[in-house]
Amino acid sequence: MIYPYSNETQTRWDRGDFKVQLNSGESTRPMGFCDGTDADTAELSSIAESEGADGFRIEKKLLKTGREIWTLGSDANS
Repeated sequence: MIYPYSNETQTRWDRGDFKVQLNSGESTRPMGFCDGTDADTAELSSIAESEGADGFRIEKKLLKTGREIWTLGSDANS
């Protein structure tokens, strides 16, 4: 499940409640958070498709804590 950014979800990320922080290459503030499951990836792809994004991609960065930062974009932005 994708959890949109809010003060509450940011606090939950800070506490380690989420495995993945979702970022956009266009903003320094996270877009949201998730657990990094296949269902989350499918949901992100579906959202991108519904918004007309071409060539959806995820760049994943593994942190020392075992959590991840996913930067979302389209191949058109490459």
